Formats: sequence, C-alpha cells, structure tokens
Amino acid sequence: MSPVPVVLAGARGHGRWHVANIRRLERAGLVRLAGVCELTPLTEEEAGGEVPEQSADFGALLDSTGARIAVICTPIPTHTDLALTAARKGVHLLLEKPPAPSYAEFRRMADGVAEAGVACQVGFQSLGSHAVPAIRALLAEGAIGEVVGIGGGGAWVRDEAYFRRSPWAGRRRMDGADVIDGALTNPLAHAVATALALGDSSRAEDVTGIETELCHANDIEADDTSCVRVGTARGHRVTVAATLCAERAHEPYVLVHGSGGRVTFWYKQDRVLLQRGGHGPEEFEYGRTDLLENLVDHLTTGAALLVPPDETGAFMRVVEAIRRAPDPEPLPDAAWRRVPGENRRVVPGIDGLVAAAADTLSLYSELGAPWAPRTEHPLSEVSTR
Repeated sequence: MSPVPVVLAGARGHGRWHVANIRRLERAGLVRLAGVCELTPLTEEEAGGEVPEQSADFGALLDSTGARIAVICTPIPTHTDLALTAARKGVHLLLEKPPAPSYAEFRRMADGVAEAGVACQVGFQSLGSHAVPAIRALLAEGAIGEVVGIGGGGAWVRDEAYFRRSPWAGRRRMDGADVIDGALTNPLAHAVATALALGDSSRAEDVTGIETELCHANDIEADDTSCVRVGTARGHRVTVAATLCAERAHEPYVLVHGSGGRVTFWYKQDRVLLQRGGHGPEEFEYGRTDLLENLVDHLTTGAALLVPPDETGAFMRVVEAIRRAPDPEPLPDAAWRRVPGENRRVVPGIDGLVAAAADTLSLYSELGAPWAPRTEHPLSEVSTR
C-alpha cells in the first residue's frame, strides 16, 4: 500500500500534536505529509523533518499535492468552510473538535460531507480508547446493574496567558461569527462527548433537554467554570462539570453510576476502575486506536470509523445550548483569587464542587454555589431539526 498523502491545515498550537502524529504514521509507512496550510510557513524544525509543500490557500494546496486526507486543526469558526472545501474535492477529513461552533454550522458541514461522499472523522481522541467498548460491554452485561446516570469532571489549571493564546481564545463571538471557546465546548469537550458516548446517547436525537450554568473568573467572554446536565431518551441524566480555575490540576474522568456499582474512566489515561457490590475494586488499563490511523484503515480496508459526525450530534446539541444561553456571568470578586507568582485565577472550593457534581449528577447551584446562574433550555431548542 502506498502511503496516503495528507495535508494539515493549522500546524501550530494544538496542530503541533498533529505534525508529530502524522510523522509517526509516516515512519510506519501509512501516510505521507504532503502539505501544510499555514499563514506563515513552517520551519524545518516545526515541520518535524523535511518541509513539505506549503501554502496559505487550502484548496489550491489540496489540488497541487493530490491529498487524499485533510487534517483540519484551525480556529473553530473556520471548520465548516474548510471541511466543505475538502469534501467538494473528494478529500477525506479528520476534523478537530469541536467540529463547529453552532448546530446549524455542524449540520451544514455534516450534510455537505455526506453529500460529497467523503469520510469524516471528528477528533475526539478519547473515543478511540479501547476502554470505551470495554465499558459498554460491562454495562450491557449488567456489571453495575441498571445505569442511572453519568457524571463527568474536569478540573484543570490554566494561566491567564492561555486565554491570550490566539485572537479567538476565550471568545463567544468574533467579527460577527460564533466561536464558543468555553471550558465544556473546547478544552474539556472530551468529558462531555465521552460521557454521552458511554451512555449510548451520542446522537442528536438522543437529547431531550439541557440545563447549563456558565461562569468565568478570568477576563474573557466565554465560560471557564461551568456545568451542563443533559436529559437523554434513555431516561438517565448526564452531568458534566468543568473548570480551568482549579486549585490544582486533576485527571478528567467520566463516572457511570449504576444501581449496583460504578465505573470510573480516566479518559486521558485509558484507565478504568470498576466498583460493584460483592466484589473488590478492579482496575484495568487499555490501549487506544489513533483516529487518523483509523481513518486510513477505513479508506484502505473498510474498517468502521470510530467518530463519524452523526456520533457527535448530541455533543453539538450541548454546544448549541451553550451558544444560545445568556453570556456567562463573571464570578464576583469574592469567589476567586489570584495565585501568587503563577499569573492564574483560582476559584476556591471548585475542585470539590466539580467532583461532587460528577458524583451526585447535580449542578453547581444545587450544590450550594451562590454564583451559579442556571439556564434551562426548552426542548424546542435541542430537538432534532
């Protein structure tokens, strides 16, 4: 098999991870880095080896390189147009998360890709973990009884420079376009998508209602401390709490609550803890399938895609609810403090609140946080259109 030619759009910031990953698969003989689309060309060091063809014109680069796959890791508002540019040229896609800043843009992308007949993989790397099907098998066999709800917790530390990493960082809108770069929709989006997936509620039609609480301690438009509760057609709730203002950094996780036990999944580590009545705790570690590798496998052997667009529809319902919600409220001065010498803002007690939300499926306001503004989103706002 000849290596599949790949063009990467957006090779700096998180795009550096994609450069390294493409080079890894290149060494394995699976792909070839045929081109890079950047406004400022990469150096040889940035390119991780011999510099491929470069251009700021994405469409022209796809044509000149004969790319078969495009990896898109550009600002969120550009995702849909770039994806459709590739799709119209018959180029398959690995599209970074979040796939779009609104449900309408997501549908425009997903429908356009389907009409063009190209494959699209959405970059929720946690859904490539072999722990996901393993947990689903445990749930199906009743290892923890009936699933009664799913929680998720992400307590991360980000300094103020993080919110200045790009012009669109921490923005809800920019130049009239939606961005929605909040804690739940971008840095901790994996917690939301993984919680929905483990509950077999990953498609748009699986969502029956959404509640949000959106705040920020940093001087930004979007949320840095937030939680969401999703009602599902399966009858259980999915609650995910997130902050970028933790007192200390924690591994993010998803917690499946059953009538006879629980399963905890630390999704960045592919690590699972099974706790159930009549048994001691059991811990497992799993491997992971890389999503670009899976896309190549799909094109060459017909393997099923792990994260096609429709499997992120429920996540996009959450993005849409956050987009439609009132702008996140700034936390009162008394609710946060600066960390000396670290140039970051901390919300005292938020680490415990995040854990309690995942543990009880409660929102911050229900846990006694006086600063949490609750917004219920009518079913008409989240129902399938």
